[in-house]
Amino acid sequence: MNKHCIINTLASFFYVGYLPFAPGTWASLLALVIWLVIPVETVAIRILIVGLAFLIGIYVSGLSETKSGVEDPSFIVIDEVAGMWLALALLPKTNGSNYFILAISAFVLFRIFDITKPFPIKKLEQMSGGFGIMMDDIAAGLLTAILVNIFIWVI
Repeated sequence: MNKHCIINTLASFFYVGYLPFAPGTWASLLALVIWLVIPVETVAIRILIVGLAFLIGIYVSGLSETKSGVEDPSFIVIDEVAGMWLALALLPKTNGSNYFILAISAFVLFRIFDITKPFPIKKLEQMSGGFGIMMDDIAAGLLTAILVNIFIWVI
């Protein structure tokens, strides 16, 4: 496997980014499923996973964007994965159906924020290169986590 193939595989999150309809949503859903199937109990490990996805994402999305010649091409979905994982990493770990409901709520909110890009997410999207590709989704993940945690606190 050559370097470009590895970079493309990671940037597209194992080619999910090449699905013809809503690749960002499919990547976010796959990220959710992976997170639920491989539960990580400690916050430090969860943040480490998100941090690695973020750093790898900056690198591979920047290279993929340059190679494609298109600004923030739709096949790059590692940003959605990292953003979704950040939202999930910052949720409190509960058992059973409560966590599943929180995770599904986070998925829905994350997709709304990623698609509509409210301020300041829209501003972050204007940054260039791999960092810019990643930052709007990281912000959407953070906003998602904040709102879900406020919801938990209020109820």
